[in-house]
Amino acid sequence: MRTRQDCQVLDDEDTLRELRHLFSLPPGVIYLDGNSLGVLPRETAARVQQVIQQEWGTDLIKSWNTAGWMDLPGRIGDKIGRLIGARPGECVVADSTSLNLYKVLSAALQMARADAPERRVIVSERSNFPTDLYIAESLARQHGAELRLIDAVEDLPAALNSELAVLMLTQVNYRSGYMHDMKAVTSAAHAAGALVIWDLAHSAGAHEVDLNGAGADFAVGCGYKYLNGGPGAPAFVWVNPKHAERFWQPLSGWLGHAAPFQFTPNYQPAPGIRRYIAGTPAILSTAALECGVDTLLAAEPFGGMAALRHKSVALCELFIELAEARCGSLGVRLSSPREAKQRGSQVCLSLAAPLQEAGYAVMQALIARGVIGDFRAGDPARLAEVPHILRFGFTPLYIGYAEVFDAVEHLHAVLSSEEWREARFNQKAAVT
Repeated sequence: MRTRQDCQVLDDEDTLRELRHLFSLPPGVIYLDGNSLGVLPRETAARVQQVIQQEWGTDLIKSWNTAGWMDLPGRIGDKIGRLIGARPGECVVADSTSLNLYKVLSAALQMARADAPERRVIVSERSNFPTDLYIAESLARQHGAELRLIDAVEDLPAALNSELAVLMLTQVNYRSGYMHDMKAVTSAAHAAGALVIWDLAHSAGAHEVDLNGAGADFAVGCGYKYLNGGPGAPAFVWVNPKHAERFWQPLSGWLGHAAPFQFTPNYQPAPGIRRYIAGTPAILSTAALECGVDTLLAAEPFGGMAALRHKSVALCELFIELAEARCGSLGVRLSSPREAKQRGSQVCLSLAAPLQEAGYAVMQALIARGVIGDFRAGDPARLAEVPHILRFGFTPLYIGYAEVFDAVEHLHAVLSSEEWREARFNQKAAVT
């Protein structure tokens, strides 16, 4: 097993280590929850203050022109595009992931109905993030379609049949960290005659994504995880250019109009991806998002997303190695794929009997020690198959190897001392 000194050597040799200064990290905290909320970039506070004090406070409404507020959704969309394999003009920042999923799934169902009305099935995973399933359930009712959920990746080939209209997947599963092969899955779905929507919430900014290379149809994603855009940051939406002109999206707001300042009573969609904008952008949060995206682009001179992915894999492999060596005898089990190519930038652990219900308290004890991850509940009726998990995200922009070592040592201490049994760690908070 590697020592802390070994890990310190890896930190000293890390060419990405200087990017850590781009972030404002609290002292004494090992932050392993960037897959849920990214760290504050140092530039964000000053940038938002500039928007508040100068652009809004002094220049007022002129800033829609003089400060380029109207261009923010497309400008930042192009920056995100560099991270996800989208060309300029193909990606736009707008609304939330849920709203953008509603837009693209509605468009995809309309396209499927026009091309093959007998295809009326949406397929997703039962373990997909719930908001995706809720949106799909709602649209299935509205469009007279059926939502079918598969329970395992192995069930996917059988679901790609003549009834399938749209395959809707999150590339990296929020619970397990399992990562789909986007190109292979998209190709298989297209061969079956279906369209594919990818949710990139746990992909964008975490590893290399190539939407155009994969031939994807639609993609959505959020701005507050690996993109470091801040809590509730705006999301983004991408549509393959071959589809962009084909259907109006259902939320036909005024800024998605071809000429919004003509103020005509009838809607005419803007060309391309701009039609997927609905209402007025939230300028403060959109400006903050740009600062977060810029932290990812700062890695381009060091090898960009390929270099970040290489370090992410190394961090995750180290964590798995240490966690199993130090904590395996204490009941810790790996609940993420062991193969790096099947795993995103997170590692999930579960606890074996008799500690299978202790996950929440263990995580709270870790957080009290300054090791911040999160807890995701399993299925109480099937904990053997769907266990409670301790979820740890590894953002290579600001996480180091010695921190991984220290995090595992804290986990060992919490379990070996049974510190997690303290009453304060067993009081459930509203957010887990």
